[in-house]
Amino acid sequence: MDTKNISERPEAWITTVVVDFVATSPLNTLGLPGGEVAWDPPIVGFCRGDDPIYLEFKNHIGNFYWTPLEIFERTFTGVKTTAKDLTVISWILPQTRTTKDENLAQKVYPSLRWASARGSGEKFNVALREHVAKTLVQAGVEAVAPMLSPHWSRQTSERYGFASNWSERHAAHAAGLGTFGLCDGLITPVGKAIRAGSVVARLEVQPTPRPYRDHHAYCLFYSYGTCQKCVERCPVQAISSAGHDKVRCQSHLEKAKSYGRKKYGLKNKVGCGLCQVGVPCESHIPSPKEG
Repeated sequence: MDTKNISERPEAWITTVVVDFVATSPLNTLGLPGGEVAWDPPIVGFCRGDDPIYLEFKNHIGNFYWTPLEIFERTFTGVKTTAKDLTVISWILPQTRTTKDENLAQKVYPSLRWASARGSGEKFNVALREHVAKTLVQAGVEAVAPMLSPHWSRQTSERYGFASNWSERHAAHAAGLGTFGLCDGLITPVGKAIRAGSVVARLEVQPTPRPYRDHHAYCLFYSYGTCQKCVERCPVQAISSAGHDKVRCQSHLEKAKSYGRKKYGLKNKVGCGLCQVGVPCESHIPSPKEG
């Protein structure tokens, strides 16, 4: 990788690192016969390390939630820096059309491709996090993928229940890549049927503008009181006009994991994703007319 442009055009340089890896890595696969890819071309966004939105996350989710500076200092204990010197790099990996169409036909449990995307597809996302961080370090930039840190852990939020000290969806929201829907999924320019990843780096990058003020701006229910198609798609009534019941959802995911093991022979985690397909926000930001 040519590093000469990292200081001149870091946004373009980093975006190329992410996009090229998704396009060329043999690890981008569902792990099924035929070598079908797990993810379509990604989108990438950036957020300043001193963006006050991270303090908002901490105040809302819990004091355990990391700011970019906190995870950086835990990783690079001997490096003196400040929050304004850091950038959060975030990306969105869209599910393929074939995977979405296959999962749309399901009524209770995920399709083979969707289940494989949660397993083999997320393994690729892990490799992408490692690749971005390693490439930056080789270019002389300290970088860490928070989700791969040994300090990362699941937590319990007094307000929201199941939580952790870093969230890929929240990082993507901060980086201008999307807002949250009724089912808690992130609605992005490439839709809600996605996975996300991020890396924190000691590098100054122009932040991506957030074209929204409200964290629910793209959701038709919150913005216009319409839609609720995700409510209809959920097989266990874990979504309602009151929001997302994480406990009921998690219980169903445990059953989906058992189903994936018996039906498909999969040993990894299995997502459900029925609420992410067959809805207006599946593949784009929906318009009011789609509600």
